[in-house]
Amino acid sequence: MSTSPATPPSASPYAVLRNRDLLLYMVGRFAASFGQQMLNVAVGWELYERTHSAFALGMVGLTQMMPMLLFTLPAGHLADTLDRKRILVAMTAVQGVASLGLACVSALQAPVFLTYVALFIAGTARTFLWPASSSFLPQLVTRSDFPRAVTWNTGAFQLSAVAGPATGGLLLSLLHSAAPVFLLNAAAGLVCLTLVGMVRVMSQERVGREPMSLRSLATGFRFVFDSRIISGTLTLDLFAVLLGGATALLPVYCKDILGSGPSGLGLLQAALPVGSLACALVMAHRPPMERAGRSLLWAVGLFGVATIGFGLSSWYPLSWAMLFVCGAADNVSVVVRHTLVQMLTPDEKRGRVSAVNSLFIGTSNELGGFESGMVAHLWGPVISAVSGGIGTLVVVACVAIAWPEIRRYGRLDGSPRG
Repeated sequence: MSTSPATPPSASPYAVLRNRDLLLYMVGRFAASFGQQMLNVAVGWELYERTHSAFALGMVGLTQMMPMLLFTLPAGHLADTLDRKRILVAMTAVQGVASLGLACVSALQAPVFLTYVALFIAGTARTFLWPASSSFLPQLVTRSDFPRAVTWNTGAFQLSAVAGPATGGLLLSLLHSAAPVFLLNAAAGLVCLTLVGMVRVMSQERVGREPMSLRSLATGFRFVFDSRIISGTLTLDLFAVLLGGATALLPVYCKDILGSGPSGLGLLQAALPVGSLACALVMAHRPPMERAGRSLLWAVGLFGVATIGFGLSSWYPLSWAMLFVCGAADNVSVVVRHTLVQMLTPDEKRGRVSAVNSLFIGTSNELGGFESGMVAHLWGPVISAVSGGIGTLVVVACVAIAWPEIRRYGRLDGSPRG
């Protein structure tokens, strides 16, 4: 972001969408996300159909978490030393190849462990893609327009997450096979890498190509821990999502508690992004948050309450409504966290700090899915979801006390309150 913080933001909430490069990037990422959301539905449904095991669903999260633990720090370093657009294109292509592998496993009814192999490859590509993508977005817009760009980009992702699960569930219901869904995801990845390849953007500014070393790899962690605002928001997200990861249990809830089929699963998985999309549209048309820190804490608390409601529900419309609330609350957390991380980080460190951010997000999501699957395997899905929601409320209270800076944080764009 080359303009100064004093540059006034665009008056119209739609002005930022006139940026050609931002629009190409958003449409490309929309296509990739749409395909990935379809894939998530297909993987969960096929695994449960073949194994009838909540543990097998939990293993999906663990499999996708391992590459994050192994490769996140090198991924951040590469995002700060190599061309970020090329990383995006290359890793999207690798994800497409992994999706083709999943299609083969499904069509041939190959051993289930091969599904986890393909997921590990896709997770490795995603590990390198995330920090490059997060640190690439600030190169496309001015600093003052960045919060609104984050909101629209989040909205585009959530729109794909609304249509993707519903479409994936419908295709599973009609075709009774996950293989076509995996093939469509590979095609969506091809669309993404083509559009992102058309983006014209200046190379990121570098203070010099720092060789990969333990000191360089640890730069992101040092910066995060030195910034109490960033470390506090990432800690909040890590533990809240870790404990509230009931979405991994949706195939179990649909089949054993709510009595719905694959189309019902797709609609239920769409409930969270529908809530997020609705929240994103509201936020895009409003001025920057005046009390972003308090809004963040209240939103994560609401996420915990809605998770408890979902866990206790055995009525499909109520379950859908609770997930809708979870999605709306989570969108506030996503926009606040991503904006703070990118705006408070200098460009030469942005890839490594984004890698730490993605490590927090990814491990909390995937380990949260594993934790939910294990608790459901031992004590049932209801106890898993409800206990996770209660744990989220405890985390919010602890973070509010330990990081008072978050409670006091003002406008999201960093400007003084009027």
